[in-house]
Amino acid sequence: MGSLMDLVLDQNDKLGLDRHETYFLGGTLMEGGSDTSSSIILGFIHAMTKWGNVLKKAQAEIDSVVGEDRTPVWSDYQNLPYIAATVKEAMRWRPAVPLAFPHAAAEDDWIDGKFIPKGSTVILNSWGLHHDKKRFPNPDVFDPDHFKGQMALASELSTSADYESRDHYGYGAGRRLCPGIHLAERNLFLGISKLIWAFSIEPGLDGQGKPIEPDFNPATGYSEGFLVCAKDFPCRIKPRSEARRATITKEYEEAQRSVFSKYENPQ
Repeated sequence: MGSLMDLVLDQNDKLGLDRHETYFLGGTLMEGGSDTSSSIILGFIHAMTKWGNVLKKAQAEIDSVVGEDRTPVWSDYQNLPYIAATVKEAMRWRPAVPLAFPHAAAEDDWIDGKFIPKGSTVILNSWGLHHDKKRFPNPDVFDPDHFKGQMALASELSTSADYESRDHYGYGAGRRLCPGIHLAERNLFLGISKLIWAFSIEPGLDGQGKPIEPDFNPATGYSEGFLVCAKDFPCRIKPRSEARRATITKEYEEAQRSVFSKYENPQ
């Protein structure tokens, strides 16, 4: 199939991985590329149950660029600045890994007058950085204008010597930066832009037909742990039109033939 795991297995006489190590490698790659992205996308959907004005503005932008006969693609990125900012805001507002990955000091160092001994564990407080009121006014509000006019990709900004130019720390920092940053950012843009193009997203209704107030409290509305995600929440998601529903079905069938069929178990 030409997958990474096929390459690993083909070269395993050199790599010397046992079965457990091979399973761990494949599982880590799958989890690292799926749980994080899905958590951010769920966080975006969660936010849209309250900030419908953001969704309407994003839909107006995408409707000016993409018709009903196709869904957004990566080449649309430069023409969708508000949606690009919406993806960055989803990363900022509810980071999938609020305390990032622990780092270790490779040597003694001094930071802002504080001594950091070699071997010290360093925790990157992404949540605190993302909710800094000086950098992001009203940080608890989902507002893509926090990134208004910023079209540079996170992969470009993360390597800048000027740390204040960073958009967010959702992919970590330093030499242990997420190795999938380029793929993840493109996947998130495609996933979120397609949702915006395709669906209306509204809060769920109670037994009396009244909107249910979303729970955005990090302590009660989100899971606990190294990687966090919104707990189950009520919402209503519907295709924006029958033409869009037909396009979704058509593109799914095309993907089934050209992509998913390669991974079906042989009969």
